[in-house]
Amino acid sequence: MCPSWDTVNHGWTETAVNLCQSPSTITASVGEAARVHCTQSGEVPLSPAQKVLLGATHLGETALVSPEMSSFDSDALRLHNVLWATKDDTRVILSWNNNLTKEETKKYTVKYILIYKFFNTTKERKERLQEKEKIIHLKLHSGFNAKVKTQLFAKETEDIIKESDWTEFTYKAPPVYIQNLSCIIYNISFFNCTWHIKAEAPEDIQIFTSYRHVGKVFACQQYIKNARKKNIGCYMKEIHFQPSRKINLNITVKNLRNSSRELSYYKAFTPQAIEKLNPPINVSVSLENRSIKIRWKPPPTIGSARKKCFLYQVKITDHKIANVTAENYKYPFHKPAKRCAAQVRVKKEICIANKIWSEWSEPVFIHDEKTVDILMLSLALFCPLVFLGGLLIYACRRYRCLEVLTTPVPHPSNNIKTWLADESHHQVVCLFSLATLTCIM
Repeated sequence: MCPSWDTVNHGWTETAVNLCQSPSTITASVGEAARVHCTQSGEVPLSPAQKVLLGATHLGETALVSPEMSSFDSDALRLHNVLWATKDDTRVILSWNNNLTKEETKKYTVKYILIYKFFNTTKERKERLQEKEKIIHLKLHSGFNAKVKTQLFAKETEDIIKESDWTEFTYKAPPVYIQNLSCIIYNISFFNCTWHIKAEAPEDIQIFTSYRHVGKVFACQQYIKNARKKNIGCYMKEIHFQPSRKINLNITVKNLRNSSRELSYYKAFTPQAIEKLNPPINVSVSLENRSIKIRWKPPPTIGSARKKCFLYQVKITDHKIANVTAENYKYPFHKPAKRCAAQVRVKKEICIANKIWSEWSEPVFIHDEKTVDILMLSLALFCPLVFLGGLLIYACRRYRCLEVLTTPVPHPSNNIKTWLADESHHQVVCLFSLATLTCIM
């Protein structure tokens, strides 16, 4: 087994480590103190001179060399790295050193390739650095695997002169008992966070939360509980947010039976990145040149209200959802649906990355009796009426209907005039007789 060195204070937490000559991988775990475990057997402790060459100039710093350093005297000139980690409250500072001389450092350009991946994730993060450290925020992760390679480049041509092998490092943090943490800001001043408690979490724990913003710490106003009366969310209202200042959420896991056993997790949010906007306001519809134009206004927001900051989506019945950056949308109507409705939603994307869409606005019906229906009915009746009118004129001219209608009526003969006069006389007598209750024929 590797020999243990005394505890050393790095300025943040006390870290007890093992210093070995030949392992290719080390594992650091954090409990009462961080301890580095070698992954190969048969290690031999490094001499003080070797430690100085490797960069472990302080007793207790983690030193690690590549497998090629198993014979130190013969391979002393090979390029290799030393890694160590320091816990600093909400983050881990991963540092490394190498055996480059001052002359090599001045003569060449030195760069480092860092690749790391959090436990239980598939995404690898790769960075090319010139510094000898990387601050890694654990958030809700229980640790990570990392590896570092050193490369030397010619300053004139940028050609690689030499490079080291990969040096691997594993960091284990305390267990994390929550998952799926999600926070949103809505209605300008409301703040809501929810999380799930993992199945392997102890039964006698309780979750508490607070947040720090603009130098002030605020405790949760109202907890959301599950059936087992465990806190699974926090609801707060009437909060004033400064969009440029981060929200630092602190989640504390307390053991109800042992108050000394306590774990804390931290996660930072940018207010504008978690803001769920209200739907667009003043949504209206109008007809312009056989097109329907939809207009709206952006909702209130805690951050920038510049027009270019908003991304909209327009949803119309039987049409695909359209992405729009302006505050209006026009589309031609060809065979539109009977009751065509339009809705709009919004999020911020241009000024800041935000994945949270607002709810859809209330539907505005494009087809109503005062707009499109009347227009479409007029268009539908106009053509048939014109056709029927033309057909009627053609038939009248073809069959001389107009001549029949315009032929003068002949004057009545004398016999007809005499008969009409007699009829008029009888009607007068009859009317007079009715007045005297006697009709004389």
